[in-house]
Amino acid sequence: MAAMFTTRPEIRGTFGVVATTHWLASAAAMGALERGGNAFDAACTAAFVLQVVEPHLNGPAGEVPILLWDRHKPGVQVICGQGVAPAAATIERLRALGLDLVPGTGLLPACVPGAFDAWMRVLLHHGTMKLEEVLAPAIGYAAGGYPLVPRIPAAIETVKEMFRTEWPSSAMVYLPGGEVPQAGRLFRNPLLAATWRRLIDEAHAGGRTREDQVEAARRAWSSGFVAEAIDRFCRTHEVMDNSGRPHRGLLTGDDMARWQSSVEAPLTVDYHGHTVAKCGVWSQGPVLLQQLALLEGFDIAAMDPVGPEFVHTVVECAKLAFADREAWYGDPNFVDVPVAALLSGDYAA
Repeated sequence: MAAMFTTRPEIRGTFGVVATTHWLASAAAMGALERGGNAFDAACTAAFVLQVVEPHLNGPAGEVPILLWDRHKPGVQVICGQGVAPAAATIERLRALGLDLVPGTGLLPACVPGAFDAWMRVLLHHGTMKLEEVLAPAIGYAAGGYPLVPRIPAAIETVKEMFRTEWPSSAMVYLPGGEVPQAGRLFRNPLLAATWRRLIDEAHAGGRTREDQVEAARRAWSSGFVAEAIDRFCRTHEVMDNSGRPHRGLLTGDDMARWQSSVEAPLTVDYHGHTVAKCGVWSQGPVLLQQLALLEGFDIAAMDPVGPEFVHTVVECAKLAFADREAWYGDPNFVDVPVAALLSGDYAA
């Protein structure tokens, strides 16, 4: 077989394949497949492990855009796990706080945490495993420990003084003994493990079937003990942000109760016989589609893939697409985004 140019290691399997950014998540997901779960069970398993072992990149209160294809259902689906801004986060409210921009750190920019509900929607409608089976590996690593990759202590090092002076609850977790943990050492997050265990308890109390239990866990998150804890923290804590002043959060339990992940059709473009699907303009997914539409006008197959002409062409197309992201993209429930025009061949030309 002729060698193919690739920027990633090639992975092949006869039973199944999982690729993630951390070996423990990949191994946990393969374990789900080997125990009889399907691809969606494996994806959910990997997602929750990643929230434990890569806390510098994602977490339980994050968001997730999901593209999936289920052979039992028609076409590619998008699940929007991007939570909305709090109802109180208005321009007027922020100006009353003396702010011209939303701070990039602290509690004010916090939106509804959408990842949990989105993964529960995947598990509910596409998976086969029970919630406790999917969460078991994440609970195991949170409670029993996992080896820290070097970038985690490096990230903690940059914020350790802020944790010590402004974020004591974060310091309690990520500065054990008051110090930055060492790379390669086992690190535990027992509070997160306890949260997952309580969600499982709430799920069991919510019904006997797998579906009832997943729905009960969603309620416990969006309007139960998780939402109550987030609401209480935002109302009672003032946290320093990069405006140079401390602020309370605007996110409330009511914001969380009013939001759910949603299912929609993807945006697509055809590129040399391939249909490429991405999430909508509430994400930056269409940037890639715009780049491909632009690149259709160039014979990049004839270029050296590591040569200056190729790099220059791809980078310039990316710059144009990202400029449109800044100018046009947003929540389509509140702004008019000319999606069809942005992805059209005429516009690319």
